[in-house]
Amino acid sequence: MRTLSPSACLPADLDQALLAGRVWRRAGGHEGPCVVAVRGGQVFDITATVPTTADLFERADAAGIVRHAPGEALGSAQALLAAALAGDAGAPVRLLAPCDVQAIKACGVTFAVSLIERVIEEQAGGDPARARDVRETITALIGTDLSQIEPGSEAARRLKAELERRGAWSQYMEVGIGPDAEVFSKSQPMSAVGFGADIGLHPASVWNNPEPEIVLAVNSAGTAVGATLGNDVNLRDIEGRSALLLGKCKDNNGSCAIGPFVRLFDEHFTLDSVRRESVSLRVEGAGDGFVLDGISHMSEISRDPADLIAQTCGRHHQYPDGFMLFLGTMFSPIKDRDAPGAGFTHHLGDVVTISAPALGALVNTVGLCTEIAPWTFGVRALYRNLAQRGLLGAA
Repeated sequence: MRTLSPSACLPADLDQALLAGRVWRRAGGHEGPCVVAVRGGQVFDITATVPTTADLFERADAAGIVRHAPGEALGSAQALLAAALAGDAGAPVRLLAPCDVQAIKACGVTFAVSLIERVIEEQAGGDPARARDVRETITALIGTDLSQIEPGSEAARRLKAELERRGAWSQYMEVGIGPDAEVFSKSQPMSAVGFGADIGLHPASVWNNPEPEIVLAVNSAGTAVGATLGNDVNLRDIEGRSALLLGKCKDNNGSCAIGPFVRLFDEHFTLDSVRRESVSLRVEGAGDGFVLDGISHMSEISRDPADLIAQTCGRHHQYPDGFMLFLGTMFSPIKDRDAPGAGFTHHLGDVVTISAPALGALVNTVGLCTEIAPWTFGVRALYRNLAQRGLLGAA
């Protein structure tokens, strides 16, 4: 298994990147979560100015706060990442997911490749043994390139009518090329795990995969203020049995990883930068020598990120604490792992690395949601902790 350097987990242009995140501090009377800024590669605790990242993202002067707010130096970002990669749970400063009380939303079927795979899951009824035969049938019927079909367009409506005539229409086709995006609640506020943490698979699943995505940080006004990386851990067999099992498939202990930091938008990094970004995936098996590599280009997304935000938030639905929005993935790995034709599924101990040049890398290890550390620190615990530390007046 390769050794990833901490420096490779930070943006390639670190010196000009505006990075904010969260850590857990154990020393100096500061036991609890803290908001941090990265400046010149060093990490500073700015919780006295903004007690939560949700508060930071609401501020019109968020960039200035990250650049200049007073704060205690906590060491280098590389040292923080190195401790997380080493699994040092007892470190005095431990990296957390960079979001806190925000809702965590996700968009599905936003890439043509993943659309085809969702249809295959549905037609296979969640049975990985049937996936290869179904894939051949589906691709022979509708092809593999739907990238030129604009969702909600006249061409999309004509394709829908033709596929309905052939008996090949799917609920996944509806959200893939229909007018309405699939937007679902991925996880609960405070439940996301961060860089270096274990991610969790439900023990009932035998066919599953990582979903590497860019995640937007959006404030209560519906304005995207920054971006980070995420793993929308997916259980293909459970969702394939029924889309009504999406909650069981998507929202489990450790099933949502976000990090390592949110990069705020500024003159160097904008929503257009997200539109041009590429996201890489690497899965390394702990004991079988398996390696899977892939790359996804955001330029191939079928729905613009601004449209996905508008379909999530507006007069129809408000998010007073803001939200994190997974933009979807084109990855549904099909590389055979355990047997010819069996496709891909995780093994316990897999190391998943999701990376993008402007955002760094998110690294997590696969476990069972029933066996990894339970989620115990929620929103009430957060505000109780902040009150005890005298920080609630900072917002």
